[in-house]
Amino acid sequence: MKKISQLFLQGLLAIIPIIVTIALLYWLGSTAEATLGRFLKWVLPVSWYWPGLGIVSGVLFVTLIGFLLNAYFFRKLGKFTENLLSHIPLVKTIYGSVRDIAKFASASQREEELQKAVLVTIDKDIRLIGFITGQAAKMPGDEELYTVYLPMSYQIGGYTLLLPESRFVKLDMNVQDAMRYVLTAAMARPQEISK
Repeated sequence: MKKISQLFLQGLLAIIPIIVTIALLYWLGSTAEATLGRFLKWVLPVSWYWPGLGIVSGVLFVTLIGFLLNAYFFRKLGKFTENLLSHIPLVKTIYGSVRDIAKFASASQREEELQKAVLVTIDKDIRLIGFITGQAAKMPGDEELYTVYLPMSYQIGGYTLLLPESRFVKLDMNVQDAMRYVLTAAMARPQEISK
């Protein structure tokens, strides 16, 4: 019976990420179809509309926004809008959080902002994986300090520490592998963590 329970749990752990991914994609697709499909049915002649057109137009719309944000005028417009939203009390908190999460999820942004994975020594026997996010100004009486972000497992959150270089060691692993290792509480193991 114990073996059957273990096999069931193994199967469940293998299937849950697939089910969650499919459910999320289904939700995104059905939301895009319901929202944009309704608009397209209103704008287009009935004979031109076909099921799935809302999803296709959603993908095209998001791609177009990404393309336009590379143009000078739209970059300026985007910064103006962002600046405007950052001055509205409740909106700035929600918008800022969603923007930061979106940037964090983007691989290219992540590589730029989280420049290097490091092993931070908290105590002689306690070490955490963190990410250098920048170099802080030299504090009076201190050596040069680095800003190091320590994420928490299974959630969005963490701590930003100002540390001297003597308190951490740079790891020879890419940021994505290190982040996956931390966020999954080491369940997704990289091949090797080396100094």
